[in-house]
Amino acid sequence: MGTNIVIYLILYPLSFLPMPVLYGIARIIRFFLYTLFRYRIKTVKNNLKNSFPTASKNSLLKMEKEYYSHLCNLFVEGIKMLSFSKKEIMKRYRCKNPKLVNDFFDQNKSVILLSSHYNNWEWMVLSLTMQFKHHGIGVGKENTNKSFEKTINRFRTRYGTEVIFAKTIRDVIEEYDEQNKLSAYMMLCDQTPANVNKSFILDFLNQKTDMIYGGEYFARKYNYPVLYYVTKQIKKGYYEIELELISDNPSQTAYGDIIKEYVQRLERDIINQPVYWLWSHNRWKHKTNLLN
Repeated sequence: MGTNIVIYLILYPLSFLPMPVLYGIARIIRFFLYTLFRYRIKTVKNNLKNSFPTASKNSLLKMEKEYYSHLCNLFVEGIKMLSFSKKEIMKRYRCKNPKLVNDFFDQNKSVILLSSHYNNWEWMVLSLTMQFKHHGIGVGKENTNKSFEKTINRFRTRYGTEVIFAKTIRDVIEEYDEQNKLSAYMMLCDQTPANVNKSFILDFLNQKTDMIYGGEYFARKYNYPVLYYVTKQIKKGYYEIELELISDNPSQTAYGDIIKEYVQRLERDIINQPVYWLWSHNRWKHKTNLLN
């Protein structure tokens, strides 16, 4: 009940404000989040230091400050999502090369889109079905606040995207494959796996890292083409999605090849512009397991 009050009586009305005003609010939020309360500051500092061991203290501090500005901008962009029209979202968030995905639709193939929590991922969920010919499906992690999850998914899915979770993904993919319902499965694979024993371990940002394996698993099982995409910020509030093909015949790839290709691309993009990745997530909390 409290969650719905916050969303419908506070956040939803705020979403109608112009973006410049919302970005002004973001600067105020940054003061409280970073300067006053130091939100997850230890996690951010450790992640940056371990990922860029040769960077100077000044460089790390600069990345840290810029990251918190970006994080607060993401928050108000998430608010804006609540009232975005189709025209508005497609003006601010477009795919540079959609033909790479749409060609597989014309070949009667579903696809798997691998990406990360880099730049604005929520606007991709909202616009997925508008970006490509396929039925869009966002594969997410369940929220512990079920009331929030149910309410926010009403906004995320209002333009046709379907949101599913780990406990239902097997059944959904099997059902849609049997029905030949051509779908684009959006998977953000940079989060910490729920089960480290089912992950794929490799080097990522100078650290042993357990990576979610589900994207490769389903790609190889159903032979769905796999594409990587990165969301690039053109200017504040405007993004461009750029696609890269990882494999058009996954069933013929060796174990781990798809995840390795994904991680190489993700690492490249993070190193290129580090402030846009989600540094406040406790990404390497399974480190003890990785050393065993």
